[in-house]
Amino acid sequence: MKTAILCLALLPALSGEPALAQTPQTTNAVSQSEPKEDFAPATSNQQGKQYPQVNSEGRVRARIVAPKAQSVALDIGGIKYPLIKSEDGAWVGVSNPQDEGFHYYQIIINGAQIPDPNSLYFYGASRWGSGVEIPAKDQDFYTLKNVPHGQLREVFYFSKSSNTNRRCFVYTPPDYDTDTGKRFPVLYLQHGMGENETGWGNQGHAALIMDNLIAAGKTKSFIIVMENGGSPRLNGGPASPHGGRPSFDFSAFEKVLLEDLIPFIDSTFRTVADQPHRAMAGLSMGGMQTRMIALAHLDKFSHIGIFSGGSIATNDISDMAAFKQNIKVVFCSFGSRERGSTSAKANANALKEAGINSYYYESPLTAHEWQSWRRSLYQFAPLLFQD
Repeated sequence: MKTAILCLALLPALSGEPALAQTPQTTNAVSQSEPKEDFAPATSNQQGKQYPQVNSEGRVRARIVAPKAQSVALDIGGIKYPLIKSEDGAWVGVSNPQDEGFHYYQIIINGAQIPDPNSLYFYGASRWGSGVEIPAKDQDFYTLKNVPHGQLREVFYFSKSSNTNRRCFVYTPPDYDTDTGKRFPVLYLQHGMGENETGWGNQGHAALIMDNLIAAGKTKSFIIVMENGGSPRLNGGPASPHGGRPSFDFSAFEKVLLEDLIPFIDSTFRTVADQPHRAMAGLSMGGMQTRMIALAHLDKFSHIGIFSGGSIATNDISDMAAFKQNIKVVFCSFGSRERGSTSAKANANALKEAGINSYYYESPLTAHEWQSWRRSLYQFAPLLFQD
């Protein structure tokens, strides 16, 4: 995400990667080359809207009608591209090529940051804003197809530990309603910082990924639960009078997850309500939450997935015998353009050498962004709940 957050500078020391859910790309100058004129409306546009448009180079062309504005810019990938006013009062401009996949962006009019009225809205950077889809060469795995589809259900429940009414989204696979005598394993899947429980369903296409995997016979059917992990509290750090390295405090979400959400899901849906049939995974901050909570509760989760949120080293495991007995899969992934991938791969190899079923995946030509995490879920899901 593009919004600066104070703790961003502290995060690499903890996990190897920021917990912001999408970080700017490395390009730092506006390209002077002429764009290829094969632009077409983005699939992420509101119905009938012709802008923004995307071309085969991955450039984004924005058009905003603001005849009284003094200045308009497109802010995407950490770069602000000035738009040029035409005679009809519309402002038009083109970005540099963007990575394949989904990107948050915004429009800046007279210095004010606003969503583009042409795009669908997505929750990121702690607000509802614009997003644009750059077609990916491998987008087939999350494309809407003529296959049996599960349901993405909006579910409300009461949390005693936080004394609040909460919302989660629950994916039930296609056979959940057709085979009513069957019970299903559960994956608890978390978003990144500045996002919420809508992220994996909207930006991540988790339901479509699962539908296509199940239809192809590549994964077992299981339920996915997506909750709001909130924002972490930082303890310690250079600015703290106590000194020391900063650490995240996910204790409030941990209580909601363990004391409220899991019992609610097990009592409401047809789950296999035991540790061998329960997994946890997350992207960025959600990966950090997964790492911290799963390591502390080996009796709750048997499969662990960490996407761009650090990794598990052998010295993170206090009881190796108990870990081997309880944990069936450890999966870690990064985009090839992210920091942290080298140490994560080394940690994954060390776990494998220690006799743990450990996997490392690297998303080609992507950074800390949704295409990395879509691919990660696609690689992770087939590993789950294999008897």
